[in-house]
Amino acid sequence: MGKKGDGPTKTGRKKILLRARGSSLQRLIDNKRPSPSPPFPPPPPVSPSSPRTPSHQQTHFVCFSSTQRLSFFPIALSLPHAMGLLQEIAEPLLQRFSQLGTASQVGTVAAAVVFISVFVNVLNQVLFRDPTKPPMVFHLFPWIGSTITYGMDPPRFFRECKNKYGEVFTFVLLGKKTTVYLGTNGNEFILNGKLRDVCAEEIYSVLTTPVFGKDVVYDCPNAKLMEQKKFMKVALTTEAFRQYVPIISDEVSGYLKRSADFKGKEGVVNICPKMAEITIFTASHALQGKEIRDQFDESLAALYHDLDMGFSPANFQLHWAPLPWNRRRDHAQRTVAKIYSDTIKRRRARGTDSEAQDIMYHLMNSTYKNGTRVPDHEIANMMIALLMAGQHSSSSTSAWIMLRLASRPDIMEELYQEQVRALGADLPPLTYEDLAKLPLNQAIIKETLRLHAPIHSIMRAVKQPMPISGTKYVIPPNHILMAAPGHSASDPAYFPEPDLWEPHRWEADSHLAPRLAAADEDEEKVDYGYGLVSKGTASPYLPFGAGRHRCIGEQFANVQLQTITAMIVREFKFRNVDGSNKVIGTDYASLFSRPLEPANIHWERRHK
Repeated sequence: MGKKGDGPTKTGRKKILLRARGSSLQRLIDNKRPSPSPPFPPPPPVSPSSPRTPSHQQTHFVCFSSTQRLSFFPIALSLPHAMGLLQEIAEPLLQRFSQLGTASQVGTVAAAVVFISVFVNVLNQVLFRDPTKPPMVFHLFPWIGSTITYGMDPPRFFRECKNKYGEVFTFVLLGKKTTVYLGTNGNEFILNGKLRDVCAEEIYSVLTTPVFGKDVVYDCPNAKLMEQKKFMKVALTTEAFRQYVPIISDEVSGYLKRSADFKGKEGVVNICPKMAEITIFTASHALQGKEIRDQFDESLAALYHDLDMGFSPANFQLHWAPLPWNRRRDHAQRTVAKIYSDTIKRRRARGTDSEAQDIMYHLMNSTYKNGTRVPDHEIANMMIALLMAGQHSSSSTSAWIMLRLASRPDIMEELYQEQVRALGADLPPLTYEDLAKLPLNQAIIKETLRLHAPIHSIMRAVKQPMPISGTKYVIPPNHILMAAPGHSASDPAYFPEPDLWEPHRWEADSHLAPRLAAADEDEEKVDYGYGLVSKGTASPYLPFGAGRHRCIGEQFANVQLQTITAMIVREFKFRNVDGSNKVIGTDYASLFSRPLEPANIHWERRHK
């Protein structure tokens, strides 16, 4: 090191070098200027006698001046100059980074990765929008997207996005670009999509296969699924329904008598698990026979609840993971499948002299079109699917019915008086024909399904580019399509005062009567391989879906729900515990919406 006054020190040489580099950059900028009049005066020359500015201030001054000029004039910096600037910036940062501990280094890198990914994602949304694709719902994080906002309250998410983007928009759901098409046109576009265009199996197989089992429903080709649905329809005839009403009535009465939660003259009960048990007992006995029903108890109803929780939205990505709900799902599937498999073996051992020609007997003697007999493991899995197909929707809907009646005791009393007028004061045993005499009882089911559709979102994978008529949008094959029939069921264009639960709106002369499609427009029939069904998409009211995947158990669900409601109304008066007319919120944790728990109501027996 030289003596004081012998020349610039090491620090001074570094500052001179930096000034020189800044001067070189300035000359380069000046040479590129199209106008001789600079918009900003050049920085004053630095002389040895001038007061020295600290090097970090000089650096900021040079960079700021250069940035100002760069923002006004397009220039082409040479690679050496650019690399020099980057080196000046990077060297102190790298030196500082190397001084951090391992944990801090990992955290810094992670934060940098997140920041860069968010920055690039936002930039892509703002600057590079494709006009042939629907608008993207703005989001910060690439993979997460709008998953949390959507998952917290899907109906609200749909409403807000429609107000901002229109009926067609795309959002990121667990890393997948998901295009929503709302309204009756969207229902038609998605639910009646051609097999060559859309596919349900690619979406739902990861959810349904661990629950139902292998080789059934979405774990098989669509043509085979249509044959399986045709097998099931033997249990869904009008003659079968006539037999089911007394069975369901007896199951409800027996449950209300033996349940500890309904002992005494009045009390408080969490209604959701009670309705889940009632629906599993009534459905198993009616659809699958007494032999199967006798093997069911409250613990088996809990197993079906565990199966139902396997439909968690997280399982679109984590269906394989050893998570608590997946362990319970797998245990429940093995246990329930064994019950059915053992029953099949016993029946085959004793021959075909079954005490009843039930659905299991029918499946045991069925063959596919190619001549193959239905294997026993498929029979067991179809029995699970048959019960599960109605369990999650009927248990949720029946719970909502009871909660709505507790919020409107006046409506519950009207239901009771309707039975007295139509059937007689002695209230004889219900029959299938009696249900048609109870229009308000039917309207209760319709109105509850309108506001509390069990399935809020229906998805399809896109197989090839799909143009949307009347728009410039083309949905590419890497997108998921999502329909929301429940959205149109709460649209004021079709349902006046849509948020109001009012069963009387279904009366023809009601000022709240729904504005539905004309009957001839909505009743177009099509055979997807399991018999003629209504296409149904012209109506804004589609609680059971539409198209080839429309619920084949729609009529059974109506019979079951009407019978359960009528029997409970005969026995009880309900009200909210606090005496209000409020209704509890909705739990969207599963793919099928249900009331939040505990959902406590106060009950009182009519005949004390």
